[in-house]
Amino acid sequence: MITTVTMNAALDKAYFMNHVIENGTVMRVQECRTTAGGKGLNVARAASICGADVQATGLVGGFNGQYLESLLDKDEIPHQFGHVKGETRSCINILDEGYGSTEYLEPGFEVAPEEEQDFMKKFPEIIRDSAVVTISGSIPRGLKKDIYGRMITIAKAMGKTVLLDSSGDTLKNGITAGPNLVKPNQDEIEQLFDTKITSLKEVIACAKKIHEMGVDNVVISLGKDGALLVCEEGVFKGKPPKVEAVNAVGCGDSMLGAFAVAFERGYTAGRALKYAISVATANAVSPNTGKFEYEQCEDLFDRVSIEKL
Repeated sequence: MITTVTMNAALDKAYFMNHVIENGTVMRVQECRTTAGGKGLNVARAASICGADVQATGLVGGFNGQYLESLLDKDEIPHQFGHVKGETRSCINILDEGYGSTEYLEPGFEVAPEEEQDFMKKFPEIIRDSAVVTISGSIPRGLKKDIYGRMITIAKAMGKTVLLDSSGDTLKNGITAGPNLVKPNQDEIEQLFDTKITSLKEVIACAKKIHEMGVDNVVISLGKDGALLVCEEGVFKGKPPKVEAVNAVGCGDSMLGAFAVAFERGYTAGRALKYAISVATANAVSPNTGKFEYEQCEDLFDRVSIEKL
C-alpha cells in the first residue's frame, strides 16, 4: 500500500467564467467544481488510477475538513487524517478566457503544539501497512519546519520507501533525513543552493549534489521536455511524445504518484522514469487535474524515450 501525506490540505474550488471579468462588480460563475485538494491528495488519486492500494493522511479541521473527507470517500480514497480545531482552508481558482487561471490561496489554520504531537504519535500506526510513503507540499502555520525530516526518519526506520516533494526549509530539512526520492523543480534547486541555473549541465550537477547528500533518487521535471533522474545507476533523461497539452496542473503530483507505484512494484530506474513520464503526460492531456484514463498511460508508455547520459 501507498500512504500519501498532505499536511496543508484544502478544498479546491474552480470557478469557470464565461464572460469578461469586471473588477468591482458582481460576477456570476458559470460552473463551480470542488475537489479535495493539496499535492498529496493529487498523488493519491494518480496512484489509485494506476491500480495501487492507497490511503491519504495529514491534517484537516472543521466543517471544511469533514467536507474534504467526504469528497475523498466519493473518490474512493481511504483516509486516516489527524483532526485539529481550526478550519481547513479553501483555495479558489478563477478560470476565464481573458486572464486564464487566477488563484486565491487561503493561509489555512494554525496547528497547536499538542495537535502536532498527537499526529506524530499516531503516524507510525497510520503508515504501518504501507510499503511506500509520499510527503508533499507546504506545511500549515504552527508546525515545526523539521516535521518532514522527522516523518522520513520514522518511516525509514520502519523499512518504508519515502518520497518527498516540497520546497524551502521543509525540503532542506527533509533531505538531511535521506528520503529515497526527492522531486524539486529548477526554482527549488536554485533556492536550495542559492544559485542561478542556466543550463541542463548545471541542473544535473545540482541533482548530483543532492544525490551525494544521501538521496537515492533525484528527479527534476523539465516540463514538456520530460524529466531527469539522477541515481546510483547514473543519469537518465526521459522525453515524452509530442501531445496537445490541456491541463498542466497536477502533472508533477501525478509523476510522484507514478514513482510511488513504480517503487512498490520494484521497477528499474529507467522503467520507473518512463512510467512516471507516461502518467504525467496522461494528466497533461486530461482536462481534470489528477484524473486521467489509465489506458492512455499504457499507450504513452511505449512512446516515451529514455536516454542514459
